[in-house]
Amino acid sequence: MNGEENKDCKKTCFVVMGFGKKTEFETGRVLDLDKSYKNMIKPAVEGAGLKCIRADEIVHSGLIDAPMYEQLLNADVVVADLSTSNKNAFYELGVRHALRPFTTVVICEDGIKTFPFDISHVAIRQYHHLGEDIGFEEVMRFREQLTKAISEIMSKDPRDKDSPVYTFLNGLTPPEIAAVQAKVHEAVAFNFKTIENAMEVGVEGNNKPKEQSTQTETHSILMEQVDQAQKEGDWQKAKTLLSAVRQMKLDEIQKQQDTATIKLTEPQEDPYILQRLALITYKSKKPDEKNALIEAHDLLKLLNPGTSNDTETLGLWGAVHKRLFDITLERKHLDEAIRAYERGFFIRNDYYNGINFAYLLNVRASQEMNRAESIADFVDAQRVRKEVLETCKQWLKDNPVPHANEIPANALIEYLKSWYWVKATMGEAYLGMGEDDKAQTELQEAFSKAPEGWMRGSTEDQLSKLEMLLSNSPLRFIKDD
Repeated sequence: MNGEENKDCKKTCFVVMGFGKKTEFETGRVLDLDKSYKNMIKPAVEGAGLKCIRADEIVHSGLIDAPMYEQLLNADVVVADLSTSNKNAFYELGVRHALRPFTTVVICEDGIKTFPFDISHVAIRQYHHLGEDIGFEEVMRFREQLTKAISEIMSKDPRDKDSPVYTFLNGLTPPEIAAVQAKVHEAVAFNFKTIENAMEVGVEGNNKPKEQSTQTETHSILMEQVDQAQKEGDWQKAKTLLSAVRQMKLDEIQKQQDTATIKLTEPQEDPYILQRLALITYKSKKPDEKNALIEAHDLLKLLNPGTSNDTETLGLWGAVHKRLFDITLERKHLDEAIRAYERGFFIRNDYYNGINFAYLLNVRASQEMNRAESIADFVDAQRVRKEVLETCKQWLKDNPVPHANEIPANALIEYLKSWYWVKATMGEAYLGMGEDDKAQTELQEAFSKAPEGWMRGSTEDQLSKLEMLLSNSPLRFIKDD
């Protein structure tokens, strides 16, 4: 057997998990599951010598259900990540446990508080997620642990049962798969080959063959093209690509509804796709900034921001209305932005929602004709900043700056992006509280390590607006006895 044949016959691992950024509703945190997959899970699986695939990497026509069930039946190993209590992941894990008595590895982010009783006795390997990113040391620790776990279960003969179905129902015989095994492996190998070829010509975007239809591209490849366009600041291209992804998902939902026994009156779209499309839309400023914001507003409205507890949705809703207020000066947009940032801050207690909430309280204080209301908003802004400072200090304590020689350059840049915004937020918080010396210390440190030049400009623009608001403090109306 030559090397190419051996490559095609490599054993496979199917990963069951959500895509993109998802909210963990027990804690209100937003986890970037794509970073879990790309930085930890996929490298760990490949380190154990298996081909790794997630549902968004499967090339298919029609419904995804058939190839997904084939993977759950035939994959040599299934890794199921239950982070954010994803309903589909739990269901697919149940299907796998019913079909195969062994070679299923269950993992989960350690922020989850409780597991359903039915899997409480299943071994679950946990990792620590920072939300938007994962620390480098944690990535390397869990990669090693997962690679070892997969290698061990593949090397045992006979293999240990890890399915509670086959553990508690002794003598149960798994479905006979020998007759279809070769055919399915051939289809899986073809899918991998198609993905690899598409990755070679499609990721850069510029050299993709024109005749290649988006229907033959995977969700994963299109999202990588969106990432690249966004990194280059080509918001219009990113919007076009992501709109194509959205339409693919809508077509999938429609096909599922056409075959479903129970018809949903309002089938829900993927929140991550809508959130990101809204961000890209208002960043594009096409056909003009106001209309782009209105279009983003309409996209986010599909996620019911008035009642949503998804902090990503609330943060975007606040940002859109903040910009609409800047353009129109209509008070309703200011109030809506404040409500969104306030809820996002108290649900998640994160510095981004908090510092924007405080800033907009100062804006409203400057607009308010009633002195008592103006003073109340100004004081509340100071209190929020104190809480934001504590959140930022805790982040820095939990995530110390790594030495440059300890981690890859790209990982250090990603860390510094998060670190920069934490330090810049602390500088803004101190400035808003009137502690100018501390503000300058934090800001100068942030500016000295800003990984991208535009970051400083964005911060300085926000600070100049805040200084104008502070110069007209309503506290001047309070007279000491």
